[in-house]
Amino acid sequence: MDSALLRLPPLDPLRGFLAAARHLSFTQAAAELCLSQSAISRQVQALETALGTPLFIRGVRSLSLTEAGTRLADAAEQWLTEYGRLAARLRAPERPTVTISAGVGISALWLVPQLSDFQAAHPDIEVRISTSNRVVDLLHEDIDLALRYCIDRDAPDGAWRLFSDTLVPVAHPSVGTGLVLDRNTLPQQVLLDFDDARFPWLSWSPWLSANGLDDIRPRGRIRFNHYDQLIHAAASGQGLAIGRKEMMGPLFREGRLMPLGGDNRPMTGRGFWLVPSPGPLRTEADVFATWIRAVASRCPSPEST
Repeated sequence: MDSALLRLPPLDPLRGFLAAARHLSFTQAAAELCLSQSAISRQVQALETALGTPLFIRGVRSLSLTEAGTRLADAAEQWLTEYGRLAARLRAPERPTVTISAGVGISALWLVPQLSDFQAAHPDIEVRISTSNRVVDLLHEDIDLALRYCIDRDAPDGAWRLFSDTLVPVAHPSVGTGLVLDRNTLPQQVLLDFDDARFPWLSWSPWLSANGLDDIRPRGRIRFNHYDQLIHAAASGQGLAIGRKEMMGPLFREGRLMPLGGDNRPMTGRGFWLVPSPGPLRTEADVFATWIRAVASRCPSPEST
């Protein structure tokens, strides 16, 4: 029977070779592996014979790697290190893990800042976050839950609506305290714009037009193609942003952002949904789903400022 496994060179001598390559000494390699110097020498010779090429240049009192030896040492270091990590994970009892898929913005701005509360309440459950804005196949990609933004009528059966999407101008308190945006104050402000044609309502143009300010030129405009970067720029005092109010809850509570006035603009018929994988939820996934729904129920309401 022809088997690729049978054609592999001997694997056991790799440990002796790698120890010798690290120390450039058979004697020190033997001490590390609790073997004799001759045993290390035999392992290296067996590997050289199997590979058909010398791995070391042996001097009178020196040892150095050949080009082939250097290549094998670099590769073997990676193989055996990864093998050791896998072995450690396999030996240790695994804790139940929940995998949740979330878009980049909602993950960075809303989910991750609050995960420590879940970990404190459920230290026996690990959470794996798969961050992507693409539509994923929950069942075939081994994902328990997905946190997604969509038109309400497009939400799949069995999904839970977490909260609405309400737009409001936001800024760091050092910029926004007492600020009323009008024809007199806008020329002194820097506007942070979301540059994504799929979400035109997150740019400043619709808001300025609705408030009769589209003919006023601000002091500056900075455009971002990642919403979380835009919001972090606003939270560091770099300008004003169109905030998604419910998503801004953690930043509001930390005092890093504040809404400007009460100009709340609900995105009617749209919201954030928690989508379960098809079939019964595993116990740990159900626990996480219950927690995330409770957290979502405390999001700022459109009426609050």
